[in-house]
Formats: sequence, structure tokens, C-alpha cells
Amino acid sequence: MEKIKIGITAGDMNGISLEVILKALHQDYIFQHVIPIIYGNVKIASYHKNIVNLDNLSLYVLNQGEKPKAGKINIINCWNDNVTISLGKASVEGGKYAKLSLEFALQDIMKGELDAIVTGPINKHAMKLGGFEFNGHTDFLKAKSNSKDILMMMVSDKLKVALVTDHMPLSQVSSQLTKSLIASKIQLLDQSLNKDFGIEKPHIAVLGLNPHAGEEGLLGSEEEELIRPAIIEAKKNGIFVAGPYSADGFFGSGQFSKFDGVLAMYHDQGLIPFKTISFETGINYTAGLPFVRTSPDHGTAYDIAGKNEADPTSMQHAIYLAKDIVAQRKGYVEMRQNVLKSMFHAIVKAKDIVALRKGYVEMRQNVLRKRPKLSEEMSE
Repeated sequence: MEKIKIGITAGDMNGISLEVILKALHQDYIFQHVIPIIYGNVKIASYHKNIVNLDNLSLYVLNQGEKPKAGKINIINCWNDNVTISLGKASVEGGKYAKLSLEFALQDIMKGELDAIVTGPINKHAMKLGGFEFNGHTDFLKAKSNSKDILMMMVSDKLKVALVTDHMPLSQVSSQLTKSLIASKIQLLDQSLNKDFGIEKPHIAVLGLNPHAGEEGLLGSEEEELIRPAIIEAKKNGIFVAGPYSADGFFGSGQFSKFDGVLAMYHDQGLIPFKTISFETGINYTAGLPFVRTSPDHGTAYDIAGKNEADPTSMQHAIYLAKDIVAQRKGYVEMRQNVLKSMFHAIVKAKDIVALRKGYVEMRQNVLRKRPKLSEEMSE
């Protein structure tokens, strides 16, 4: 099986990003299926390697145009500037070079040189200082890949939560919700669970916006005017979806375990229960992009940067999930192609049978036309 090439962005050099990346890649078995390529700078990576005491970890610097090496931790120098590292602080340099790393990785995956991207944690304030014009990775990747619609998902073995709205102030959420937006997110979640996770006919739960899911209009009208109509429309389109559910009771009672995916209306409604249940193993996944992108579900953790205390588990799971989704998508495409081939052969065969039957009928008719002439010839 051909190994999957995964580009890993360096993230904020002042946080724990490179620490968890290097720790995650310090596992021999990860190279059995993956060729990792870090997009950053070898000097910065070496600085963090020394912090985590991984003396036996070697970095292979890729020159321009050179193919990545299997069995190696490949690294691409996205810049050669001398940079000041300020551990535990948001800085212009931290944002500027995290942005540069992301741009290089996006360029390569859009050219087909990567199979997936895993993005290292960034700090939104540092990114703004460094000239980043987007709210986060997700908005950037959507805009630069010209994707029509995308879906932020948090993924673990126990729970998959997607968001209708993601990084926006809570005061703006209600005004941004529409029936068409909610219906679109339900459809995207259904498609991703099927195509990316191999769940046939997934069951989806949709949460309400207000306390007690609006209490039939007493505590808000969004459930009756927007959310429920979107659910009804999705059901008519063949999607197995239910709700709207009151978020507190839904998670508190464990009802989430009966569903393959959950659609929350806003960021904290979905992420607080998700991180409570799956903090160390959770992964951020972006559905709807033309390529696979995952990320650990934590941030830069400035408070422990440089202390060799960061847990790489979420980064490891992000790499594994990227690998699994690439393989799942490939299998999904091959299955669809096989179905289309079978349908094509069936159509051709049916056409041939129709032609044979038509020829048989015409032959019989010709025989019958000739019989009277033979009878007349015999009577003479």
C-alpha cells in the first residue's frame, strides 16, 4: 500500500505546537503508513527538539523539488530568517511564521503533492499581529480553497459534534441562523459521516438554540421557525435526523451515544460537552474541503510552553485520523466507481438483449411474410 503524505504545519513557535508534533512523530510505527512533512523551519524545530530531550530524533531537510523520504521526519524550510522565540507569549513573529507555514502547506496540497494536512495550534491574537486576516484555520482554508460550504467537526471514538456556527460572538449567533444554513450543515454532516467515516445511513441529532429547546416557543422561537423546519426538510431528503434536543439533557442523560453525529448551533454548546468527554483524544476535522484537514483539539497552551509537559495524544490522533480519512475516501471513490461500472455493464447488457430480441422478432416476421409465397408456389 502506498504511504500517505501528510503535511504538518508548525503552528505557533511560542506555544506547544512543535513540542507535540515532535513527540507524536517519535514513534516508529507511525512511519508504517505515513510520510510526515513538517512545514516550518529546521532551526526552530531543533530548538523545540532540545526542550523535549529527543536527541535520537533526526530531521531530514527537504530541498526544493525533492521528494519526501519514507521513514524520515521530513521538514521544509518555509523561511530562513533569524527569528526570536518568545516562549509563552503571543508575538508578531509567532503569528507571521505560523501563517507562512500554513500558506506553504496549502499550496502543496492544492498542487496534489500532499494527501492531507494536520495543522498545529495557533493563537488568534498572535495571528492577527502577524497579518492574518481570518478568524482561524477553518475560515482561511475555506476561502483559499474556494469551498462553497464547510463544517467544523470535533471527532473522537465516543462522540462526533459538528457546528452550525463556529468562531463568532455569542451575541451574533441567533441573527446568523437560517433554515437554509441549518439544512446545509445537516446535509454536510450526513455526507461526511458516510464518505469520510464509512457510516452508512448515519443517525444525526440536532440541538436546539435556547434553554429546553425553546419550550415550544416560551423561551425562544428559533426552534419552531428555523431548526425544526430544517430537520423536516432533511428527513424528506432521506436523512435520518431527529431533534431539536435540549443540549443539557441530551448530553447529561447520555443520549448522544445513540447517534452517529450531533449538530450544535454554536461553538461552546458543542465543544464544552465534547471536551469534557474526549479532551485528550479529541480531533478537529473540517468537512467539505477538497482535501483532508485535521488538527488537535487544544490550543497553544502558553502556560506550559517550553516545560516539556505537553501531551501529544491529540496530535497523534489527528495524524491517524487524517490517514484513515484519506484511505476511507479512496475506498469510497473506488466503491462508487465499481458501482458505476456495474451499472454501465448492466445497461450495455440490457441494450444488447433488447437488440437481440428485436432482431429475433424481425426474423420471425420475415419468415411469416415469406410463408404465403411458398404456399402459392406449391399450389401451382
